[in-house]
Amino acid sequence: MPIEIVQIDAFTDVPFRGNPAAVCLLDEPQEAAWMQEVAREMNLSETAFLLRRDDGGFDLRWFTPAVEVELCGHATLAAAHFLWQDGYLGTDAEARFHTASGWLSARLGDGGWIVMDFPAEPPRACEPPAGLLAALGVEARWVGRNRMDVLVEVADAAAVRGLRPDLGRLRTAIRRGVIVTAAADDGAHDFVSRFFAPAVGVGEDPVTGSAHCCLGPYWAARLGRDRLAGYQASARGGTVRTHPRGDRVELAGQAVAVLRARLVV
Repeated sequence: MPIEIVQIDAFTDVPFRGNPAAVCLLDEPQEAAWMQEVAREMNLSETAFLLRRDDGGFDLRWFTPAVEVELCGHATLAAAHFLWQDGYLGTDAEARFHTASGWLSARLGDGGWIVMDFPAEPPRACEPPAGLLAALGVEARWVGRNRMDVLVEVADAAAVRGLRPDLGRLRTAIRRGVIVTAAADDGAHDFVSRFFAPAVGVGEDPVTGSAHCCLGPYWAARLGRDRLAGYQASARGGTVRTHPRGDRVELAGQAVAVLRARLVV
């Protein structure tokens, strides 16, 4: 039987902006190797695979073109949007996902914003990994890491936008990814960021939900406010609202479907 796959732009309400993710609802379990092949074929930063559970939730797994990952925000947002848009869940129902990072949930908020409940991943100060700052070509104001990524704060938003990292050197300097951030200068957002993860097959990710599990708590502590708006300043760009709550963080964004296809193999 052909399997439908939908491409959804996440953290935007404008087609061809934000971060595209493929979402595939499975009728039965599939081998990880097959899911990896599909993700490689889609060639997006993440492809999400859903499988309905008996308890009303869904198993959710995420694959880059190269590896399976433990946590992905934009593909979770895309998966929730897909379930509501295609009628698998009522718009007043919570989307519940069992993942490698535990249970995650999403609800449809005001104005079409999707609010996700994710684990907070605040950074702890550390020495820069060898070769990291040289690969980025920046001077750091502060460097820290959480269980997944390294966070680098730089002088200003212009430095974030102007980054031209050496991805080859960066691939050997970090385990998953590096978040580069600074205070925003546009009057509409509180902070800006970019995210690079060549070690897992993603040179620059357009808008990274899981990075905001780190950015939300970090900037809340720096700015003394817990409801913030971040802009990921990639070529596609996108906005993520953050609200840390103890060991959890709410991430909110919008989404729009742009492509439907059928897998025939």
